[in-house]
Amino acid sequence: MKRIVVVGASTGLGRCIGIGFAARGERVTVMARRLDKIQEAAEEAGNDAIAIECDVTDREACGVALDAAAEAMGGIDAVIYAAAIGPITRVSEATSEQWLSTFSTNVIGANNISQAALPHVTESAGNVIFLSTTGASYTGPWGGLSVYQVTKAALNRLADHWRVEHPGINYTVVTIGECGGGEGDAQSQFNVDWDRELMGQFAGSWFERQLLSGSFIDVEHLIDQLHGLVTAGQSIQVPSMVIIPRPPVPQPDVAPVTNFDEMRENL
Repeated sequence: MKRIVVVGASTGLGRCIGIGFAARGERVTVMARRLDKIQEAAEEAGNDAIAIECDVTDREACGVALDAAAEAMGGIDAVIYAAAIGPITRVSEATSEQWLSTFSTNVIGANNISQAALPHVTESAGNVIFLSTTGASYTGPWGGLSVYQVTKAALNRLADHWRVEHPGINYTVVTIGECGGGEGDAQSQFNVDWDRELMGQFAGSWFERQLLSGSFIDVEHLIDQLHGLVTAGQSIQVPSMVIIPRPPVPQPDVAPVTNFDEMRENL
């Protein structure tokens, strides 16, 4: 049984991962700022999952939270950093507040958690996994998502530096394409606060440039891949992994069905 901490587990993919790992028999601690939501996630996960409140932008709070998780589980084998925010805005109109808040969560928060986790994953020769996005490295830039994708590119480089300074720990960047998550609070909340009109203006170019295939990753398949990372033998190091949705096999003489409105709703 692995001892896993999932950070950013109140909603969306983080919640799916925490619940999914518990269902696969692992001991799980879920963390987020909203204690009520992670308590609900821990209850849904079962298997004695633990809920710990943590604001990733508070370095001291991260240390307290990771120490508490290690004490409760008897150590930590892996930390998965799923916390992220991403406003939609034109880069020419992005505010300092948007830049600062997004960097605080997506980059500084990831570093705070990594610092707090270091003594625990050093003891276990464990893993730290950062969830990233295709637009930070795998595809061209997506209009409207400059703030988000620039911070994720910084996260990718941050992982490189952790790997150089602490080569005995498996720091992995998992680049993920479109995935809607689960149901209810487990559904992706990434775009919930977006301006829908502005999103519609950018979505056309995402489709035209084939940044979107119209397909989505089954969240259980995603969890399987992440689970494989944390249960792999310690002789293996995985610096990066890219997981994108597989488009349907083209059928001769059959035009693909493309419902842009439905796809926009799932972004």
